[in-house]
Formats: sequence, structure tokens, C-alpha cells
Amino acid sequence: MDIVDVIKIRNVNKNEIDILAKLGKQTFTETFINDCKPEYLEKYLHNTFNTKILKAELNNTDSRYFFAEYLDQPIAYLKLNIGNAQTEKKLENALEIERIYVLNKYQSLKVGRLLMNKAMEIAKAERIKYIWLGVWEHNHKAIGFYKKFGFIEFDKHVFQVGDDNQIDTLMKLQII
Repeated sequence: MDIVDVIKIRNVNKNEIDILAKLGKQTFTETFINDCKPEYLEKYLHNTFNTKILKAELNNTDSRYFFAEYLDQPIAYLKLNIGNAQTEKKLENALEIERIYVLNKYQSLKVGRLLMNKAMEIAKAERIKYIWLGVWEHNHKAIGFYKKFGFIEFDKHVFQVGDDNQIDTLMKLQII
């Protein structure tokens, strides 16, 4: 049996805010610890993964969270937005991948691919024309990952990490 056969993708339940917050903080920190000033990173984590914000996002019908689990433990997560929950309104009939993060020690297991496939499955089922996302312009590993799926660059926007204005490359994939 391949290890990806034992990884399960499931909806995050509203009573799992603490698990989601911990996973969100850990994966973001692992990814960007060497690229952000500690005070900027801490401010971002506090503003993004606090209970009040996550509760509102989990209650928003235009946002969806998913866990990837290995041996019943969350090792990655995906956040999708449609409609008014999207952080940008540049494309009609679009689904945004706002976050897709995998714990470092599980990145070689192709968990990111499973989460991306989940996003594509939802987009196809709901007849969404585009999937789009923002990725930090210096995160070449992630940009390469998205390009393997056929995403192309189409714009840029500012992504605030603490008091640091970073530039994200916006990428899109046409589904239908």
C-alpha cells in the first residue's frame, strides 16, 4: 500500500478551531521562519490564527477548510474561498485557494498534490471556471508546484506579514 492511500482528506469541523490554529501557525512558521522578522511573523500568526477569526471563517458558507490526516493526525490543511470570501475579485466564477500548507516532515508524501486534487475536484463539481491563488514571489518551490498543475501567472498583489508588505504572484488555472 502506498502511503498516500492512508492519507485522508476531510472537512474541518467547527469544534476543531484549536487544532486548525496550531497547524496553521506551525506550517506557516516552518515555511517562512527564515524569511520574516520574528515580530512580523508573530503579528501575522496572531492576526490570522486567532479563535475569533477562525470561528468566523469556519462559519462563513463561502469558505471551506479541509485537513489532510495521516494516522488520524492532521498533517496539512487547505482553505478554499468562493464568492465574497475571496481575498481578490479579479476573476468571475472563481475559487480561491487561500491556504495550502503541509507540515515539513510530510512534504515528501505528496500531500500537497492530494489537497490540490481536492480543490480541483470541488471546482469541477461546482462548475467553477478558474482556481486561483496568491504565492509569495520568492517562494520558488511553491510556484514550481503550482506550475506543474498548469497554473499561470496573471497579476500581483500585496500580502501583509505583520508590518511587511510582501508581493504575491497571483496564479490561475482554467477548469472549464
